[in-house]
Amino acid sequence: MSLADALGVSPNVVPVPDLGLADWAPRSQLRLEKTLVARAGIPAVDVHNHLGRWLTDDWCAPDVGALLALMDETNLMTMVNLDGLWGERLEANLERYDRAHPERFVTFCQIDWPLLAESDGVRRLTGQLRESASRGAQGVKVWKNLGLAVRDAKGSLVLPDDSRVVEILAVAGELGLPVLIHVADPVAFFEPLDARNERFDELAGQPTWSFADRSVYPSFFRLLEALESLVRATPGTTYIGAHVGCVAEDLAHVSRLLRELPNFVVDIAGRLAELGRQPRRFRQLLTEFPDRVLFGTDVFPLERGGLETYFRFLETGDESFEYAPGALVPPQGRWAISGADLPKELLTALYSSNARRILGLS
Repeated sequence: MSLADALGVSPNVVPVPDLGLADWAPRSQLRLEKTLVARAGIPAVDVHNHLGRWLTDDWCAPDVGALLALMDETNLMTMVNLDGLWGERLEANLERYDRAHPERFVTFCQIDWPLLAESDGVRRLTGQLRESASRGAQGVKVWKNLGLAVRDAKGSLVLPDDSRVVEILAVAGELGLPVLIHVADPVAFFEPLDARNERFDELAGQPTWSFADRSVYPSFFRLLEALESLVRATPGTTYIGAHVGCVAEDLAHVSRLLRELPNFVVDIAGRLAELGRQPRRFRQLLTEFPDRVLFGTDVFPLERGGLETYFRFLETGDESFEYAPGALVPPQGRWAISGADLPKELLTALYSSNARRILGLS
């Protein structure tokens, strides 16, 4: 007997639409509490952001006054600008941000790694680093092109644990410059773009973001190994592992690194989609290492909605909410996140005191 017969009703077959998975955009029917957190509960330092002209055609913050007003409204006291580069471009960033607004902005330089293809590359790059420090750079940003794209004179890929890189970044430690380092994108970017890849939507839209071809790129795990080797080889240099040490999917791995490497800390920038799937494990990480995790957003251009989502994740116990409100398809995976509901002492360390210690801020 069918269910319709049991209920005594005539069957009414609803036609199933011809809907492709890519066009399916379900909306949750859960009715849950929504907590608006408009300001960080503790005056905050964002250690991972972009204000320069490295990633955009123009300044990421075309109106510095409006940016400062938004920072004041959201209790964001200081932002680290990772776009300083070197030479005159560094000078322009320092003049626009750090010198005009002391302690509100902290600019990191970068290193022109392709110079390693030159016979005197190490000498030139250490000189470049010293010059950047003398201009006023307060840290160094190392991007993922080191390990994925930079090649030496022999055409060999230069990995982060290359002896030449070790020599150069040891100088950063001598100069008192912390190094914020990004060596790998999410692990799914290194896996085949197939039905099992949890970031299929994102990679299908941006196929150049895939590093799955082992004939061209090292594995995700080789890059993590190189990062660890680099940090071990330069104990006098402080490293900020970008994006939760580039392995937000495996906080046990992050815990081991923090336990074994005293010169290593991590930021949480750009990984709400990962951390929000494991809020209790994230809180456990902070409880175990309260002085080793830093607040960062990677929200650029900076906007209120992105900041409020970070604050909501960190400061509330709200369940199953969007990490990218308004997006038709969540950009970093088809799931929702839940809040970590951190206590004040952990928020104080995460938002402020850890970054101020690492950056030498008062």
